[in-house]
Parts: sequence; structure tokens; C-alpha cells
Amino acid sequence: METIDLTRPAEGVVLATLNRPDRYNAMTVTMFAELEDLAFTLGEDDDVRAVVLTGAGKAFCAGYDLDDADELAGLTALGMLDRQERAARGLSALRALRVPVIAAVNGAAAGGGLSLALAADIRLAARSAKFNAAFVRIGLSAGDLGASWLLSRTIGPALAAEIAYTGRFVLADEAERIGLVNKTVDDDRLLDEALSMAQLICANSPGGVQLSKRALQANMEIGSYAAALELENRGQALLTRGEDMPEALAAFKEKRAPNFTGR
Repeated sequence: METIDLTRPAEGVVLATLNRPDRYNAMTVTMFAELEDLAFTLGEDDDVRAVVLTGAGKAFCAGYDLDDADELAGLTALGMLDRQERAARGLSALRALRVPVIAAVNGAAAGGGLSLALAADIRLAARSAKFNAAFVRIGLSAGDLGASWLLSRTIGPALAAEIAYTGRFVLADEAERIGLVNKTVDDDRLLDEALSMAQLICANSPGGVQLSKRALQANMEIGSYAAALELENRGQALLTRGEDMPEALAAFKEKRAPNFTGR
């Protein structure tokens, strides 16, 4: 891929690094397409149990590359809608990955970069991290690439409104305090912390983790406790039919580590 570098630093873990450091990993049409391709490729790989997403160089992602934005005003309404939907598909596909995604945010996560970080299940921030909904500063809406939906659900509607309407930066310490990120660490420890968390995830039952993610995401979108219970009940029933639950019980009784296969 042109804009994303992939490595496998530990068993079950994929490290995806946005790789346009000279442009602060700003988003392009190519990057959106490659995010979608990446999600579909990893979704077919049963050896992948967790993904860490970060940025090369000094930034996580500076949002949409304004050099690419010059042509937007010249597109027809339907042409712009097509461009927007292609971009949204990239982030939606990443969020829909069946395995957890950890965003290791180094430096700026601005505009679409904030949306990308929000699409992850877990966010860790370096001390240098800063977040902003930059859309209003360039004449656009903060309702972009899922930000209006995810930001409100992550930090609450009032704080989301303040950040969206002002376009101000949220620095790492505040981001942790308001729940925008799970944890803030020193810059030189960010990747180690993210990879360590990914390995903790990988130590658990693949099916259990995947259906946990499905339940957490699906139950953000339903309107009743009863519907949530219905979804949870189906997930638990399915998992008892696999190999990992009996293996976990046997390992507990035998006082050993379980050998999870995901089957």
C-alpha cells in the first residue's frame, strides 16, 4: 500500500502505520481506499486478533489533505457525495473489523484524524497528542466521517458540542480526563503500551473478544435493555458451541494457561 505500512510485531497483532509523515499523515482518496482494503484483508485473516493503528513521524493524522481539497468545490453535488461516501466507507470498514482496534495517537489527530481515532475501540495518547474537530475552521460541518455520532457517545453531548463548535484543541491530559482517550503515556512508551494492551487482548478467547466487540457496538445502536439481553444471549449460546470455552474451564481446573484456537 502507498499510504499505510503493515508489520506484525507480535503473534496475533498487526501494527498499521499511516505512512505520509511529510504531510502529517493527512488523508487522501488513496488512503481512504487503502483503509477499506486493509479492513477487508485483515477481516479475512484468522491469525489477526488485534490491530494497533498509529501514525509515522510527528502526527497521528492531520485530517484531509488540503492539497486534495482544492478540487472539492468543483465537483457536482453527486460527485462530492460519492467522494464523501468513499471516505466514510474506509473508516466504517475499520470500525467494523471483528477484532479490536487500538489507536496509538501520537501528535495531532485533527478533523478526519479525530474521526479515525474515534473509529477505534480503544485510544491511547502520547503526551504530545492533541485532538480537534477542525471542520468548522474550514467551512465544513463537524458531522463528518462518523465524528458527530461517536464523539457524543464517547464524551457526552455537551462536551462534544463545545469541541465541535469551537474547533479548539483538546490536549492529552484533558483528553484522558474527559474520556476521549483511555490512557495517556510518555511519547517514547506509546507503542509499547499499545502493543502490550494488544497482547493482553490476544491472550483471551478470539471468539469471546469478537462477540464482545459485536455486543458493545451493536448495543450502542439499540433502544432497549431487552434487545441488548437478546443479543447477549445469542452470543453466549454460540460461544458455548466452540472449543475455547471448554478449554478455558479445563485450564482453570488444571491450573494452567488456556490454549485458545478460535474454533
